[in-house]
Amino acid sequence: MALVPAVLMGDPEHFHIRSGSNPHTRNIWGLRKKVDLKRAKEQWHTFAKTLTDLGVHVVVLPPSIENPGSVFPANAGFLYPKNTGLRGRFYLSNLTPGRKGERPLYEAFLSRLGFRIGEIPFPFEGEADFIETSSAFLFTSGKIVKQRFVPRFGFPPYRRLYGFRSDVRNLEFLKRIVENHSILSLALVDEAFYHGDTALSPLGPQKEHLLAYLPALERSSQKELLALFKNRLIPLGEEDARSFAANGFQVLLKATPYFFLPAAVSKGLLQRIASKGVKPVVVDVSEFSSKGGGSVKCLLCDLGGVDLESDSFSETQKRFWEERSYKRLYF
Repeated sequence: MALVPAVLMGDPEHFHIRSGSNPHTRNIWGLRKKVDLKRAKEQWHTFAKTLTDLGVHVVVLPPSIENPGSVFPANAGFLYPKNTGLRGRFYLSNLTPGRKGERPLYEAFLSRLGFRIGEIPFPFEGEADFIETSSAFLFTSGKIVKQRFVPRFGFPPYRRLYGFRSDVRNLEFLKRIVENHSILSLALVDEAFYHGDTALSPLGPQKEHLLAYLPALERSSQKELLALFKNRLIPLGEEDARSFAANGFQVLLKATPYFFLPAAVSKGLLQRIASKGVKPVVVDVSEFSSKGGGSVKCLLCDLGGVDLESDSFSETQKRFWEERSYKRLYF
């Protein structure tokens, strides 16, 4: 079986900040930031083309002017198990109110690709908060609040509450999905790192190492993470963390792990990643991170390895994979 790594990306044609539901989407006054769409599209295409050129099958969700957040499909849900063709099930997220309109788009698109669909009962945002490593799945959650402005002492005399995205009550349900695989539940405390994948990223031939910005987690979660990974944990400094260094994505191509991460990270971090037998690939997606709060990993959803020659795919499904491939649409 010849498996080709596949990812889902969302067409950026209508990318703009609509709900402004994380701290990176608004300025000091709480006003939503304005996107330079031309720059965003150029960056997105460069990233998608780089993935495609390396051998990743990129399928593209059509743009939706009503749902600009669909450019960040890491929040669509998660596939389990991966690398099993259509035997895996895609569990759809239970998205924050400002992004609920994306769910029907993901469900229809993934169903046409051939995936079976599952659901998560409580607020949950997919791979962004459910991260697979060689040691365990990492499930990140935090206090969920009604997003709003509240008064404060300071300048300006108000601030916005954002909260987090995934409810810890999903833990027992997730345990039933992954069965014998262990899950480490971690609590997020810094709203700037509102999803786990903004602070944690696995890498290495078996995803045995972990980039981690520990201050994003409560103290007990930091201790548990250190106990699990020990010297396989690569701690991030604040500058790299706030450059979204942990919002990276690894893909295995011909037994070589390539790790994509944002261009603003330090040279020292790139050297540390390379020392783990991983090839770092930097891409500039700054228009998305500085305006939308999402970087490399946020811009894609991992569909695992697929073999489109397999009999498990119908001819209609194979055609749809091809019709929506980045190579077919834009080359």
